[in-house]
Amino acid sequence: MNERTLDLLAPGESAHVVGLDPAHPLRRRLLELGFVRGAPVMVVRRAPLGNPLEVRVNGTNLALRAADLHGIRVRQ
Repeated sequence: MNERTLDLLAPGESAHVVGLDPAHPLRRRLLELGFVRGAPVMVVRRAPLGNPLEVRVNGTNLALRAADLHGIRVRQ
């Protein structure tokens, strides 16, 4: 299994959340949005200039900056 950060997934790729960076400034909010250990995530698409990314977590689509997704570790 390959572990990396969520911002590195290509559109159409899916994975499961392994954990969040403890020092991430939006850690609490990301947990509230559903980025908890074991949650299924998928990158739906990227904006033309790379930011933001549309991500599906637990069936909900969210648009987040790549910098915010960099602190989320996932495993395929």
